[in-house]
Amino acid sequence: MDASVSLDDLTLAYRRHPAVSQVSGRFAPGSLTAIVGPNGAGKSTLLKGLMGIVPVSRGRIRLDGISRRDVAYLPQSAEIDRSFPIDVIDLVSLGAWRKVGFFGSIAGRHLDRVREAICAVGLEGFEARTIGSLSGGQLQRALFARMLVQDAKLLLLDEPFTAIDARTTADLLQIVRNWNAEGRTIIAVLHDMDLVREHFPETLLIARELIGWGRTAEVLTKDRLREARNLSERWADPFESVAA
Repeated sequence: MDASVSLDDLTLAYRRHPAVSQVSGRFAPGSLTAIVGPNGAGKSTLLKGLMGIVPVSRGRIRLDGISRRDVAYLPQSAEIDRSFPIDVIDLVSLGAWRKVGFFGSIAGRHLDRVREAICAVGLEGFEARTIGSLSGGQLQRALFARMLVQDAKLLLLDEPFTAIDARTTADLLQIVRNWNAEGRTIIAVLHDMDLVREHFPETLLIARELIGWGRTAEVLTKDRLREARNLSERWADPFESVAA
């Protein structure tokens, strides 16, 4: 699918405080990369920068082989308003907006694709359930189904396996592996280092500034992890919690 992302001296800021500072590198086409680092390291901010949600303060983000419409974004579950009165099939149908438009009708093959995605994530029979009635794992499955329908070339996942059970984690990891086998470019913010080492061949280690980027075994060394922790201990910025 040839979707790559290059960062050139990238700086992203909240209220003029750099949350990501002078990061350069490239997510290669078809790569599967984990973004890791201490709390407040700028991991989620970096994903939001790639989505265009957080503006670039300096440097640039270059998307090669894709446009913003080819990017799918999974936010942290805490950012989902579960009180919003939407059911599972309507949530998953939002993934088709690129094909039918925001005000288009989901029918025919698009509706078939929505139902197939719901079955693929193990939520068959949940179509009419509201998202507020779902468990954390069920909601995450529904959000993955929405991404299946979206059929994007670049997938951005913000803490996709946090606060869900082991069975759901295994099922969703299989979907990630399938995406990777199809040649999609996947970037995920993660905290579980064992999971990263086992399933993600590439890692970007960040502590607001770049600590390491490359093969996971070469990046997640004791020395580099210690460097990231030591750097994080110097932070005392009030925006730290939003720059995770």
